Amino acid sequence: MAKQVMLKFVQVERDMPEKRAAEMRKQDFNEIYAEYADAKAKEQSARCSQCGVPYCQNHCPLHNNIPDWLKLTAEGRLQEAYEVSQATNTFPEICGRICPQDRLCEGNCVIEQSGHGTVTIGSVEKYITDTAWENGWVLPAKPAQELHVSVGIIGAGPGGLAAADVLRRAGVQVTVYDRYDRAGGLLTYGIPGFKLEKDVVMRRIDQLKASGVHFVQNCNVGESIGFDELREQHDAIIIATGVYKSRDLAMPGSGAQGIERAIDFLTASNRKSFGDDVEEFDTGRLNAEGKRVVVIGGGDTAMDCVRTSIRQGAASVKCLYRRDRDNMPGSQREVQNAEEEGVVFEWLSAPKGFTEADGQVSGVMVQKMRLGQPDTSGRRAPEVIEGADYVEDADLVIKALGFEPEDMRTLFGQPELEVTRWGTIKAKFGSGETSMPGVYAVGDIVRGASLVVWAIRDGRDCAEAVLEKLTTPAMAAE
Repeated sequence: MAKQVMLKFVQVERDMPEKRAAEMRKQDFNEIYAEYADAKAKEQSARCSQCGVPYCQNHCPLHNNIPDWLKLTAEGRLQEAYEVSQATNTFPEICGRICPQDRLCEGNCVIEQSGHGTVTIGSVEKYITDTAWENGWVLPAKPAQELHVSVGIIGAGPGGLAAADVLRRAGVQVTVYDRYDRAGGLLTYGIPGFKLEKDVVMRRIDQLKASGVHFVQNCNVGESIGFDELREQHDAIIIATGVYKSRDLAMPGSGAQGIERAIDFLTASNRKSFGDDVEEFDTGRLNAEGKRVVVIGGGDTAMDCVRTSIRQGAASVKCLYRRDRDNMPGSQREVQNAEEEGVVFEWLSAPKGFTEADGQVSGVMVQKMRLGQPDTSGRRAPEVIEGADYVEDADLVIKALGFEPEDMRTLFGQPELEVTRWGTIKAKFGSGETSMPGVYAVGDIVRGASLVVWAIRDGRDCAEAVLEKLTTPAMAAE
């Protein structure tokens, strides 16, 4: 009788990969979790209950075949596990590192809901693909045939790269245009190395290049090249620019020096990790070393900022958030990591202005809040507690309030491009088709600021729609 490999969740407890001690990990920007050993990956995968209705898969934006590759991992069939994982996810090793599994797959695991602790899905996903890279199983795409079809993609973030991969595997000629000097978008310049080491991103981009995807860097569409010119050069255009316009605070003292945008702070830090010369960092403007840092916001970007500040040697780091811990949008796992590293969270606290000395910020004027009735989002709305204001001393204030879309119609000189009342591009669900023939849009520029995994999903879906629209036998190379 065959030995039962799965359903071990009663006998085997949940066990995450070893996490480096806080005092050690806050000295560098390396990832904080160790890799699973082979035996441990098999053991933890074997905890999967192989549900008839896999909630983990249903709550994954990519609908990854999670029970299947967990079973294959438990059986030691790692190459097959990787192939199943790669079939639905362009970048499984990236999602395994940065997806908020506690809100998606792991948060909906059936055995977690029954009190046994979720399967460590993200860690196993990371292990599978890292093992695949080490063993040479991850190969550049080699299309069965080259097609006389050309697609231009604006933006080299996760949505654009996912679309490029699907299209190139089908034999489409793909060119990616990006405003930065390196591809990857927020994967490269927005997410710190302690969550996603940059060589992990660069090897995927190198693989796309080896597959035949052409990259044009330092290219601002609308300036370096016209949008109409791109449409003439390609059979279809996919807009995957993301959203990079930071939400701002219009309140007393907001013009003082030392009040910075999260995207600028994180980009400067990530550029330093590549060895770039970064004047704003070297002069101290975007460097937290020795400073009293206050980060305003409660999302994942705020968590990236507080934990980066710790590693830069800040004298103190505090995070102001207007709701309580249970109502914050960021990952609870990231909050725990930040607290372990020395970040202090000031819950139910909101800024009302800034103090300054000789033009330099010296503090944040804080209003204490309480939670009232639920708002339209379903979360309890914060209300001001009168007479409870105070000043939080600060030498550097980082605004991590979320992102909004740029004015794409003006940027591209395309007034006929339809946008929503929020400024995002209006596109059809699933296909990404816009109001302009042959022009598609994916990711955050359609959804608003969202998760990397949703951008990957949009990019893959859009690429399939483009293929269906453009590829015919007559277009195939003889």
